[in-house]
Amino acid sequence: MSMDVAKRAFVTFLAGNGDYIKGVVGLAKGLRKANTRYPLVVVVLPDVPDDHRRILRSQGCIVREIEPVYPPENQTKFVRAYFVINYSKLRIWEFEEYEKMIYLDADIQVFDNIDHLFDLPNGYFYAVMDCFCDKSVWSNSPQNKIGYCQQRPEKVKWPAGMGSPPPLYFNAGMFVFEPNLVTYSNLLEALKVTTPTTFAEQDFLNMFFKDVYKPIPNVYNLLLAMLWLHPENVEIDKVQVVHYSAEPNMFA
Repeated sequence: MSMDVAKRAFVTFLAGNGDYIKGVVGLAKGLRKANTRYPLVVVVLPDVPDDHRRILRSQGCIVREIEPVYPPENQTKFVRAYFVINYSKLRIWEFEEYEKMIYLDADIQVFDNIDHLFDLPNGYFYAVMDCFCDKSVWSNSPQNKIGYCQQRPEKVKWPAGMGSPPPLYFNAGMFVFEPNLVTYSNLLEALKVTTPTTFAEQDFLNMFFKDVYKPIPNVYNLLLAMLWLHPENVEIDKVQVVHYSAEPNMFA
């Protein structure tokens, strides 16, 4: 194994004993089918049962148990109750044995080889821009209230009376990053003084990495909602990674 292969890996996160194990197995199989050169590290909380861990190892995954990370106590109502455990993802910045990693949520499937993303220049946080048009999710955001969306910034201009336009906002279901203990320590320090918001660790990561964030094309994290919210921005035949995160009521 060459040095660059040994120091790169995909990583995902798993908690509890529910059905998300099936998503991780599907992710592992998808990466294998796409002939990736790199392993999938599965970060598990202590509540993931032994039989699930055995399944993951049988799929060639590297299983790493971590202790949970919790946000400060507050009254925030997260969009989904389980978001509170997602702050534990921050521990992936501790994995300094890897020079670069690609994080993928368990409800993501990889349909083509994306190994080239490991070659992106160092020093930046890479992810796909999100969208604020779905009222079932973003109705409380200032962007949604005025009909502004970073996917189509020319459609509705950001009003001068509302100050500077918000920084670009990414979806944290997929991102390319460099593990680093100093960064991890800074993340934990920032978390202590940051009031959690409705989108939990995604909002937090957007705040923390806003100055080094670089957008990458949506073919690397196609949110299903983009198919009907912004079909003009989707080149379906080029999509390599699909994120099955749509709200159930969006199909009603």
